[in-house]
Parts: sequence; C-alpha cells; structure tokens
Amino acid sequence: MSRSYLITLNGFEEGHHSYDLEITREFFDLFEESEIREGELVAVIDLEKCSSNIDLTIRISGKVKVCCDRCLEMFDHPVECENRLLVRVGKVFDDSDPEVITVPSSEHELDIKQYLYEFILLALPIQRLHPDDDDGRSTCNPVMLQKLGEYLVEGENDKYDSRWDELKKLMDNN
Repeated sequence: MSRSYLITLNGFEEGHHSYDLEITREFFDLFEESEIREGELVAVIDLEKCSSNIDLTIRISGKVKVCCDRCLEMFDHPVECENRLLVRVGKVFDDSDPEVITVPSSEHELDIKQYLYEFILLALPIQRLHPDDDDGRSTCNPVMLQKLGEYLVEGENDKYDSRWDELKKLMDNN
C-alpha cells in the first residue's frame, strides 16, 4: 500500500489500473485546521485511462476519530464512500467543477490528497454522536449526560410567542 497521493497522468497505457492508498494520522496532519486528527482508512482508486481523459473511481473505507457533538469525547466513526473524478487535459488547470478536473498537458502528476480529504469529510454526518448500544441507550459519557440533564430547561419551547400571530393570519388567508 502506498502513502503517495500523486496520480501519474502520463507514461502508462490506456486501460484499467488500480491503486491502494493508506490514509492514517500522517495524512490528516497535512491539513492544519482539520477537525479529524486520526483515522485508519484505505482508498482504492480504479483508474480508467482513455485517449482524452482519465476516469477515477475512488472508494474509501475505514474509520476516523471524531468528537461527539453531545458529550465532546472522541470516538471512532465508520467511513464508507465512493466518488468519481474525471481528469481531462486542457490548457490551464481548472477544478471549478467538483467532478471534472482539467490539467495542463505539461503536468505529469495530479495530487489528489485534497479530494480524498473532502470525500472523507462529506461521508461524515453533520451531527456526529456516539452510536447507541444494542439496547438503544447512548454510549456517550454518562457523567457528561448527567451534567447536560441538570442544565436542560424544560418547557421553554412550549411558551406562546405572540410575535407570530400576524404571520399566522397571513397564512390562514391563503
């Protein structure tokens, strides 16, 4: 398995090629502001080279360590995703289309680490919580859950807010 995130664009025959990349803590260290600091993932890159373009199918699987939004403890979150990139040869570099990259004919390699990072982030849910156990109970830190329960204000959402009355009248007229 390789840790190089460079895909060679020239020098290989047309047809199907495959690469396996290892994604570990060192990968996430390349991104200073990353919310992910650790992970154990494998990226399988299937490359189909044609005369005018290179079609990349990237499958990433493994786990990353993320912070729980509820109890703030780190936990392993599974990652499974498949994404596609089409690489075309052109005059200037252009990655404005998220699925099509144009590289100048003078370029011999494409660095895909930023794309891998974005694919991993997009595979994670917006809200990241410890998974529930087999009985449906949270596996979050029980001390933190108890503290959260102490500060929970009940019934606050049930209060009547008269500011919405005029809007409700407009909606009722339609």
